[in-house]
Amino acid sequence: MDGRVEAIFVTSEHGELPARVERVQARAGCGLEGNRYYWTDGDAPPGRAVTLVAAEAMDAVASEGDVSIEPPATRRNVLTRGIDINELVGKRFRIGDVECEGVELCEPCSHLESLTQAGVIKALVHRAGLNADILSDGEINVGDGVTLA
Repeated sequence: MDGRVEAIFVTSEHGELPARVERVQARAGCGLEGNRYYWTDGDAPPGRAVTLVAAEAMDAVASEGDVSIEPPATRRNVLTRGIDINELVGKRFRIGDVECEGVELCEPCSHLESLTQAGVIKALVHRAGLNADILSDGEINVGDGVTLA
C-alpha cells in the first residue's frame, strides 16, 4: 500500500485558494509552515496539522460529472496517489521522512460547499480526505512516498 505525493497546497489566508508548492516544512505538533493552520506553540488540535486527499477520489468525482472540483479547492494540503488514505485512520504513516498519524476522515462541510459549488458535500462524502497529526519534523516534497510507518 505505497503511494506518492502528487501535489502540495498551502495558504496563509482563510478563504483563499491554496497555492501549489513543490515542498513544505512540516513541524511536529505545529503543522505546515506557511499554512493558515499552523500552531507556533506546538499545540495543534488533533488532526489539524496536515490534511490529505486522494487523487483517485478527485478523478472519481470528475468522472461522475455532477460536480467539478480541482484539488486545491478541496482545501486539503497533500494530494496523494496510490494509497487508500481512508485506511490510514488510526495508523502511523510517513510522507517522505515525516511521520504522521491519521486521526479521522475529513468529511465535506457546508463551508466547503459555499466556497465551491452546490453538490460538493454529496460528491465528496467519505472521500474528501484525511485529517492527520505530524509526529516528526521534516520536509514534504512532491514525489515523496506515502507509506505505512
